[in-house]
Amino acid sequence: MPEKTKPDPRRWRLSVAPMMDWTDRHCRFFHRLLTRHTLLYTEMVTTGALMHGDVQRHLRFNAEEHPVALQLGGSEPADLAAAARLGEQWGYDEINLNCGCPSERVQRGAFGACLMTEPALVADGVRAMRDVVSVPVTVKHRVGIDREESYGFVRDFVGQVSEAGCEVFIVHARNAWLQGLSPKENREIPPLRYDMAYRLRQDFPELVIVINGGITDCSQIEHHLQHVDGVMLGRAAYHQPWMLSEWDRLFYGDTREVPSRSAVELAMVDYMERAHAEDGCPWYAIARHMLGLRHGLRGARRWRQIWSDHRLKPLPPREVWAMAQEHVDESVSAETMASPG
Repeated sequence: MPEKTKPDPRRWRLSVAPMMDWTDRHCRFFHRLLTRHTLLYTEMVTTGALMHGDVQRHLRFNAEEHPVALQLGGSEPADLAAAARLGEQWGYDEINLNCGCPSERVQRGAFGACLMTEPALVADGVRAMRDVVSVPVTVKHRVGIDREESYGFVRDFVGQVSEAGCEVFIVHARNAWLQGLSPKENREIPPLRYDMAYRLRQDFPELVIVINGGITDCSQIEHHLQHVDGVMLGRAAYHQPWMLSEWDRLFYGDTREVPSRSAVELAMVDYMERAHAEDGCPWYAIARHMLGLRHGLRGARRWRQIWSDHRLKPLPPREVWAMAQEHVDESVSAETMASPG
């Protein structure tokens, strides 16, 4: 039997996490303007939504988003296989199974983080998906459930699921508390335990191990990449998206020029007009994802207020852009005049 080869870890070196209500196709289009190489993930899509809902609404994406992965929520192997097949048919580059979400809604569906207590079922799901798709099938999970904090718990989970053919594990390095904490609190209260992901990387050198949780800047990314194969950022990438514009140069060796913030903003205006022409999507459903573009810059607060002013919703996006740009120009001019000559 030929020796197994490890997947190319560069594919997962950097990624933006799947985030409900945030990483829709408009958000991913915006992020792709900032980074050519970073792997982007959809919001979690449940197998039920694909089996019984509007498939196009859930799976449609822009060609510019590649590489892009579909995250599924579900636990029945047959449903996961059917959903994965749809994902590959629609053109996604990866199918990811959510074994980390702790919300009550997800628990009622018997999937998400509670699946970590059923590694055999997860393995069956992975096997079923791999049987019907040729793209990678990956798993995103926590390091423990509730007060189960032993390394052996997550080690055995990864070991059993990897035997089903999963070669890439995205490790949210916190426990999921299934009782007593909201999803938001589950992202903040359980302590971060990066050492668990590091140990998985040592114990399973044939697997790709990606770390996630509490990572906020490029120096932290650099540190983690000395211990694991990849790093996934969530909220920090969403709220401070300009950080993504550094990633291609720092972590992929791509020295091509990065467009300016103003060029990215104008490209988003073009996209807003295109989306409205294609399916009537209102510009403000898209603009909300780019409100962090000028984070930390002079005048950013007023710029955000213009793009999120509900009174401007009836206007075309290009008019709103002109108003916002006028304020940016005024801020730059004021800053220039204030600088010592």
